[in-house]
Amino acid sequence: MKRGKHVYTVLRYAFTSIFALGMMYPLLWMVSSSLKDTSEIFIHAHQLIPSQFKFANYTNGIKGFAGISFVVFFKNSIIITFFSVIGAVLSSLLTAYGFARIRFRGAAIWFACMMTTMMLPHEVLTIPQYILFQKLGWINTFKPLIIPSFFGGAFFIFLLIQFMRGIPKELDESGKIDGCGVFGILIRILLPLLVSPIITVSIFKFYWTWDDFFSPLLYLNSPKLATVALALKNFSDPTMQTDWGALFAMSVLSLIPILLVFAFFQKYMVEGISTTGLKG
Repeated sequence: MKRGKHVYTVLRYAFTSIFALGMMYPLLWMVSSSLKDTSEIFIHAHQLIPSQFKFANYTNGIKGFAGISFVVFFKNSIIITFFSVIGAVLSSLLTAYGFARIRFRGAAIWFACMMTTMMLPHEVLTIPQYILFQKLGWINTFKPLIIPSFFGGAFFIFLLIQFMRGIPKELDESGKIDGCGVFGILIRILLPLLVSPIITVSIFKFYWTWDDFFSPLLYLNSPKLATVALALKNFSDPTMQTDWGALFAMSVLSLIPILLVFAFFQKYMVEGISTTGLKG
């Protein structure tokens, strides 16, 4: 029995390792290509270890293109992502608190309307939103990429509502006895208990905003306002020879913030998702 159990354990770990290697291979290939000469990337694509390490790809990539450094593109992405995360967290938290803890007429109808928006494809809203932002004079600015985040998101609101419903309402009553108002209950009682779902919302919003390509492509016309995702696309020029080594080097750097966020906050992310919907 013990021998069979050991064999099963070895096979399980072997299969998991092979599967993990297969999932990580594209990432390893990109890191390897960022250290290769452009002529070697596709000729010796199967070799993960470069014949000669070319760290100059990173310095060449940082120089950017059209006289604009890649540092500018990283700065643009950081600005957009930071304010989008702040807006999404604040607006979604307040909206979820209203649905979960405050009784008002028509709450069920408004909640149903909010949930219905999750079924709308993003493509359906693209043209009306573009026309609206054009009328407001927001095209070629960061406003269309940031300000909508301050109006919440149905998925984030639903996630926070489910978590709040798992918190006993007796805590609200005790807060009222101690003199807390509506916002006092949220800030002093509920907010410390909502750390995990708030971090989960922040991580999701960070991922979706940092990796977003379509929205910057639609609203940003000036190269100086481009985000990292858009700059990586513009880095490759089909009319000229593309410096693929520098392109892959910047792609590797663009993944570092995502990997760092996941490494430091995955515990809260898993906890926030796994406890959502549980009632205490």
